[in-house]
This record gives sequence, structure tokens and C-alpha cells, in this order.
Amino acid sequence: MNLYDIKQGDKCIITKVKGRGAFRKRIMEMGFVVGKEIIVGKKAPLKNPIEYTVMGYEVSLRNSEAILIEVIPSSEYSKIHHQHQKRQRQRQRQRGQHHFESGNYSEEFEIGGNKYNGVIIDNSERKKTKHKSKIINVALVGNPNAGKTTLFNYASHSKEKVGNYCGVTVDAKTAKFKQNSYTFNIIDLPGTYSITSYTPEEVYVRNYIFDEVPDVVVNIVDSSNLERNLYLTTQLIDLDIKVVIALNMYDELLHKGDKFDYDALGKMIGIPMVPTVSSKGKGIKYLFNKIIDVFEDEDPTVRHIHVNYGDEIERSIKIIQEKIRIEENKKITIRVAPRFLAIKLLERDKEEIIRIHECTNYDEILSTVEKEISRIEPICKDSPETVISDYKYGFIDGALKETFKKSKKDIRSRSHLIDNILTNKILSYPVFIFIMWLMFQTTFSLGAYPMHWIESLVEICGQMITKFLPESIFRAILVDGVISGVGGVIVFLPNILILFLFISLMEDTGYMARVAFIVDKLMHKIGLHGQSFIPMLMGFGCNVPAIMATRTIGNKNNRLVTMLINPFMSCSARLPIYILFIGAFFPNRPGLVLFSIYGIGIILSIIIAIIFKKTLFKSKEIPFVMELPPYRIPTLKATLRHTWFKGSQYLRKMGGIILIASIIIWALGYFPINNEIHEKYNKQIVESSLKIDMEINFTDINDTLTILTLQNQKENIISKFENLKTQELLESSMIGKIGHFIEPVIAPLGFNWKMGISLVAGIAAKEIVVSTLGVLHQAENNDDNTFNLANKLREETNTNGKNIGKKAYTPLVSFGFLIFILIYFPCIAVIATIKRESGGWKWAIFMAVYSTALAWIFSFLIYQIGSLFL
Repeated sequence: MNLYDIKQGDKCIITKVKGRGAFRKRIMEMGFVVGKEIIVGKKAPLKNPIEYTVMGYEVSLRNSEAILIEVIPSSEYSKIHHQHQKRQRQRQRQRGQHHFESGNYSEEFEIGGNKYNGVIIDNSERKKTKHKSKIINVALVGNPNAGKTTLFNYASHSKEKVGNYCGVTVDAKTAKFKQNSYTFNIIDLPGTYSITSYTPEEVYVRNYIFDEVPDVVVNIVDSSNLERNLYLTTQLIDLDIKVVIALNMYDELLHKGDKFDYDALGKMIGIPMVPTVSSKGKGIKYLFNKIIDVFEDEDPTVRHIHVNYGDEIERSIKIIQEKIRIEENKKITIRVAPRFLAIKLLERDKEEIIRIHECTNYDEILSTVEKEISRIEPICKDSPETVISDYKYGFIDGALKETFKKSKKDIRSRSHLIDNILTNKILSYPVFIFIMWLMFQTTFSLGAYPMHWIESLVEICGQMITKFLPESIFRAILVDGVISGVGGVIVFLPNILILFLFISLMEDTGYMARVAFIVDKLMHKIGLHGQSFIPMLMGFGCNVPAIMATRTIGNKNNRLVTMLINPFMSCSARLPIYILFIGAFFPNRPGLVLFSIYGIGIILSIIIAIIFKKTLFKSKEIPFVMELPPYRIPTLKATLRHTWFKGSQYLRKMGGIILIASIIIWALGYFPINNEIHEKYNKQIVESSLKIDMEINFTDINDTLTILTLQNQKENIISKFENLKTQELLESSMIGKIGHFIEPVIAPLGFNWKMGISLVAGIAAKEIVVSTLGVLHQAENNDDNTFNLANKLREETNTNGKNIGKKAYTPLVSFGFLIFILIYFPCIAVIATIKRESGGWKWAIFMAVYSTALAWIFSFLIYQIGSLFL
């Protein structure tokens, strides 16, 4: 029977893994190997994919992948176990005995009742550190969710993104700090299950180690999942580099009651192990002291070993090694261990086949590899890569049997209890929708209070500058440029912080991965992987890291589609625009309108993805293999730190691009100075004031009511002429001419020239849309002496066209404007990221053009059709 046939809650043992290529290798790397027990967990709400527990952790597979794994119920396994052992012994005898080269010997482990030579000790002289540098380059390598970035942050006092799901770190992050007179340059590499060429981040990690040659690699291992995590360790052993293992989250291992003699295992494999709890900073200092010892060749645990892959594989490795390690190939072998190259060539690793193109005897090496593969497959009755994976897990299994004792406690109950609600077939989608609605509603309603406080502070600053500085260009820059521009955007900082707080909580707890799990079947319908949904959710924070996170998607076409639809996820930069217009024109249902805009973005991305997958990006369906990490309670300190880090990035924008853009927009609106317009309106103000002053003089001094009425009339007339002067000055300025030039293009959408200018300015960064509107409207003080851009938008009237004199901003126009903001050209940073991640300008330019065209069409339809009914 196959894995799909097993009922929920039942246990079974893997007897065979079918399938081919990258999928087969990936699931084997993740623990789906012959002899391992699997517990069948929940089905997703739409009955696909299904959650399975293997090696103590949860992973989800689609039904089409589960069918490829043959199993037998655990109850039947004991009956045939002795037969399996007998066949295994016969298979080993058929392979014969092979004597390894002089100077090497092997150590035996007992694996499944069989004696197995698990480690080959290499007594050859290992390269020592000749120079005693005080600078140590350290690379952090580990599985996703192993706590790599948390360790990086604590050690270096950095603030990189941490999340409890795959694909948080998508690039190498570097930091520097000192300890014991040594300077550490630490590099946080992307999380990876192995260093094959299955996904881009795996290739990235491997190439980084080869190209940058770090002094020490720290392998961060999740102590609660030793068996699965140590698979990557075996590959680092193949690389023949200096390694220190950080047994992270060691408190979870102790909490479960497990016992682990890590010193003994460290001596077996020649790698020192240090228990750590990165979230609390425990063991970090000792870890870096151990790194110093390894760097200085002073740690007695360190020794040069090889994982024993059995006589036949080892024979082939030796033959291929001899072909690779000739003197002419030294430029490659000095960076990459010949043994590692030989193993990867036997596994038909495409990246390493490309790498050996530099070898002078490339054809001879490749011919030898094919010859050895043809020899091995009939003997082992399987491909070399499968045999090597089996031996790796055999090595791990044997080593842990000697050093690790698992507790009988049931530690899965907490995560399963939570999953009973969050992944329940009835409750999962309502819970997800409620969480999204709550996030947007809280962002708007709770954020309104501190937003008003900051707004009042901005108003006071503007009033103070106006009061104490004489009228001049400098005062105009400060009040109409900086205060109106930057101040108009900074008021939304509380909303941004609340949004990022929600996103951080979803990431840190592990809920993000569950969302990918429950939506996979829906994503499958549009030709994408459930994992594509994680970058989409990340896009609510910022599209740049979200697009970078698409590296975790193995299939190139699916990666490109995810990139091209990701900007439809409303990033935090758009939030100030939404809040401004929703507060001004939809005050009765702000949360609902905000939720609908985000929902439209999601629905639009799905529709576009379906179209792209049926036209531009046709490709075969990719397997769904994704880890479901255990739920973890995030620390308050870490969550607040991540939230503030994103908020500080927003503030840095205020002092950078938005400040510069605001001043440029102000200058374009201020120059050229048209003295004729000033004189024209100043003359009208003087004449009107004199006329009313004469009436006041002829009024009885006791007629207070009449005098007050005339004075109010005078103020209104002055305000009217000032507004007309400002409007005419703007329209005659450079920005006015630019605005009127583009107005025919946007007029069918109901937009005026000021809205057009703000959209053009928003290409640099979406927050600039608000600052531009603030500068263009130069929101002069209202009757209540407060600065309020929303009020100015409500009061704005058209000065030309067929709707002259009518309100420029109506709910219909405003909604169309918000949809245009949602869809059109993402910011320059996003375009640059798409260019970098896609490998060229082709798709970046395509994104810019097609999104803007789509935005125009949608806004046109909203305005034209809506005008027929409203």
C-alpha cells in the first residue's frame, strides 16, 4: 500500500520511495527513507495536502506525492523486520569487502542490529592555521527554523528578520563583533535542508562556502530534531572544512526529557558540539570561545573523518577522486574537496558537473563517473544518490543510538491541539479571514489615537515656524515643503507599527507555515505551490524582502509568477494613502474598506497568476514538500524589536527619500515665481479689505454684531483670494505644467492633475504620494487653526474641464484612486529587486508596464461605470 492509503492517526513504516529526480532526493533528505516510521496527521481543509510526522517533526505532502511512497502498517513491520535484516546482510555480502587506502581505518557502529563501518578516519595531515590572525570569518549554516538568525542577532546585536517558517533569511547577512581580543565577521546564510542543487538557496550556501572560504562554519542544529538536522552535518563533513555544531534550542530537548551525550557524538564525528539557547543568549559566549579553539587548531575533539558510504560507493569515490586530484586541477581542488566533488558527481549534481568543466581532464572524469554509476546501480539495485542518502541516515541513526536516548513523553500534543483549530477543515479559513480583518481593523482604529497625537505635534511645529520665522523662501521650504510633506507621512507611523506587529506575531509563532498548508490546494488550482503564499503574505509588510523570499521556490517559472504578482499585496508604504483617503471619504466603515482593498489585491493576484500559468509560464506541476514547524511562543523583546526595526526603516525613509522628494515637489510648485499673479491677487485683497474697512468705519461703534459680521466677511474674502492665488501659482509653476501635460491621460479616470503628479512621484516610494498631496494642497490653516490634509481633499474643487466647480475628490474617484495605487508601478526598489532576482531587466520592465496598464484599466472601469449609477 502507499502512504495516501493510511488513515489519520495511524502509523506506518516506509518500504520504498518511488519517483525520480529532485522530488525524490528532497523527500529523502527530509527523512522519508526506508525503515522510518510515519504518523499520518491532519488533512488540509480541502483534503490536500496532508500533514505527516517523520523523525519527530511535521511535513506536508500532496496526495500525488504520498502515492509515491510505499509503506506497511507499523503493526506488520515487526513480523517482516528480521527478513529485511537478512536481505540487508546479504546485500552487504554481495558488495564484497574493500580495503581503504593506507593510513585510514574505520570505526564500527551498530545500525539496525548490523555492524556497519560508519566512519572512516583520515590520518593524513590536515591543513593547519599557519598565521595567527585575530580576525575570524564565521559562516552560519543550518536548517530553516533551527534558530540561525536568532543566534546571529544575539551574538552581533543585529536586528535581522526572524520567523518560524522556511525562507526567512534569503541572502547572506553580515555583522562584526569582538570577543576575547578576536574580531568575528559572522555571515548568516539562508536556511537550507542540504547543499544539493534542488533550490537556489542551497546552491547559494554551497557556492558561498567555496568562494568565500570561511575560517569556521557553525552548523546550527535544532536539538529537538537531531536526526533530520544532522543530515546537513554529514554533507559539511564531506566538504572537509572546519565545523562547530551549535545544538540550538537545547532547552526544548531537556524539556522533553531526552538525554544526549553530545561530547561522545562530537568525538565520533570529529566536530565539537556546544548546547545553546539563542533566544535567551545561553551558550553563545562559550560557542564563540569554541570557535576560537577550532580556528587555532587547539580543540582536541577536531579530527578528519569521512562518512562511510559502503564498499561499492567508497570504491567509486576513490577512483573518481584520483581523476580529479591531479596537479592540473589544483585551482579547483584547492577550494573544493575532491571527495565532495566525487560524491556529488555520483549523485549527478548539475552544479558540480558544471564546476568540473574547468578540469583539464573533464571528459575523462565524466566518462569515469558514468562508468561507476553503471557499475553501482545493478549491484545496489538503486541509484548512487539513493544509496548515499541511505548511508547518511544509517550513519546518523547508528551514531544517535550510541549517544541519544529519547524520552517517552508525548511532546506533540500542544502543536496538535492548536492545529485542531487553525487547520480544521471548517474553522481554518474563517480563522484566517478573521485574523486578517482584525489586523486591518486594529491598524486603522487603534492606530488612530497616536496618529492624532503626532498630527497635533506636526501642526504645532508648523505654527511655531510660521510664528517665529519671517516670511521667506526658507520658511516656505520648512512649512510648505518639509512639514507638509514629511509631516503628512510621519503621522502614519503608529499604523505601520501595528501592521508589522501582527505580521511578526504570525511569522514568529509558526502560523505563516500553516497558512501555506491550508491554502495549498487553492494555490495548486492556479498552478502555484502553497509556499508561494508565504512571500505573498510577507508582501503586506514590504514587497522587497517578499520578492527575495521567492528564492525558496524551486521551480523557476513559479518563482517568476510569484514575483510578478507579489506587488499586488499592499505593502506598508501604501497604508498611509489608504488611511488618508478612507478616513476622508469612508469614515463609517474604515476597517471594511481597508480589508476589501487588500482582498482585491489577493483576488487580482490569483487571476493574473492563472493567466500567466496558462500563457507565459507553462510548466509541469511541482511537488509540495514543506516543513510545518512547531508552534513557538515568541518573546516580547524579540517581537517588539522586529516591529520597531521595521518602524525605524520607515522613519529613515522620512529623513531620506521622502524629505528629498518633498523639497523637490515644493520647488517645482514654487518656481518660477510669478510676480504678476502675486500683484493681481494682492491688489484685489487690498481693495476688498479697504472697502470693508470703510464700511466698518461708518458703522455705529456700538453695533458689535455688524462689525463682527463685516470682519468675518473680510477674513473670508482674503482667504478666498489667497486660495485662488495659491491655485493659480501652482498651475503656472513647473509642476502645474507637468500635471496639466499628463492630465488628458488620467482625466478619464476622474483624476485631476494634482493626483497625477502624486502618482508620478509615488514611483520612487509610495509614501511620497501623501507627502506630494500635502505639498500641492499646502494645507493652509482651517478655521479651527488645525492642519488637516483630509479636510483639504474633501474641500478641493475642479478648476477646469467639464466638472469645473464640482468636488475633485468623491468617494467614487477616491476608491478608483486607491485601486490605482494598489495595482500600478511598484516602487523603484521593487523593480530593482525583480531585476536582480530574475536575472535581468526583461521581467522588471514587464512588471512596470503591465501593472500600470492594468491599474489604468481598472480605475477607468470603476469611474466610468460608477458614474452611470452615482
